Amino acid sequence: MLADKPRIAVLTSGGDAPGMNAAIRAVVRTAIAAGADAWGIERGFEGLLERSFRPLSLGSVGGVLDRGGTFLATSRSERFATEEGIAEACSILHDGEIDGLVVIGGNGSFRGAQRLHECGIKVVGVPATIDNDVAATDTCIGFDTTLNTICDATSKVRDTASSHERTFVIEVMGRESGMLALYAGLASGADCILVPEVPWRLEDVCSCIARGVSRGKKHTIVIVAEGAGRAFGIAGDLAEACSQHVRAVVLGHIQRGGAPSAFDRILASRMGSAAVKALLSGESGQMTALKSADIVLAPLEKGYGFRHPLRQELYDLAMVLAL
Repeated sequence: MLADKPRIAVLTSGGDAPGMNAAIRAVVRTAIAAGADAWGIERGFEGLLERSFRPLSLGSVGGVLDRGGTFLATSRSERFATEEGIAEACSILHDGEIDGLVVIGGNGSFRGAQRLHECGIKVVGVPATIDNDVAATDTCIGFDTTLNTICDATSKVRDTASSHERTFVIEVMGRESGMLALYAGLASGADCILVPEVPWRLEDVCSCIARGVSRGKKHTIVIVAEGAGRAFGIAGDLAEACSQHVRAVVLGHIQRGGAPSAFDRILASRMGSAAVKALLSGESGQMTALKSADIVLAPLEKGYGFRHPLRQELYDLAMVLAL
């Protein structure tokens, strides 16, 4: 165990994800229940460099469980990515007598957390990213909520697509990972799914549209990950190549917002609590991970640089069910 009345700090970094507030709440209340002080660092690593610390109480996290975003705010810090920035951050944490730091974020955040660990700061990461591209965990906080948001939006688009007998290209987030597009396409019954991991040709998408038209289908839904192409460009190309009425929808940042799902609230609560317990037991350089139904620890190094491979069987299934 650490010294009496240890100080546990928490920050959120990188892109926001639904469920981050639930994770902060779990960190604060687990820390206080264990006899520790809880501190919040605002605006991620940039706020750390600006010494934006504030004490958090039980009441500080009241009413945040069902709120999207992060009340501690987040940012991306170029200063923190430098050797000087890392050294300054470590010095600030030592000056603040922080005994353990919980970093809630994704790949880039964990890379920074690892650097802090290497300079002697006790750190545990909590994976929260809507891309769900942290390979060390089955699921990241925010992924489930974002999927539900995309599926709801796709259902609404399908209503107007069918009414006007049109093809719609719906662009979702995912620059390097097509997991959101794949799962959303499978869950919402998309006719075609375009992801960066699988090469695609315009003529194949046209064939998909023609196949539906030939059996009397009134609409076509194409879901594309932003890393596989941009919706407006694809829509224009399809309209010309297939002689169809094609419209584009970019869901954009609406995918990040909204109240977290029950699954994400529970996952965030379990992970946030586990991170504090790991720190208080002397662990560092670790991240919380969901494996099967269990919350376990995995090395922070496995939290970045290793992405979930696309599950080909799910992609193949989606294409079969779209026939």
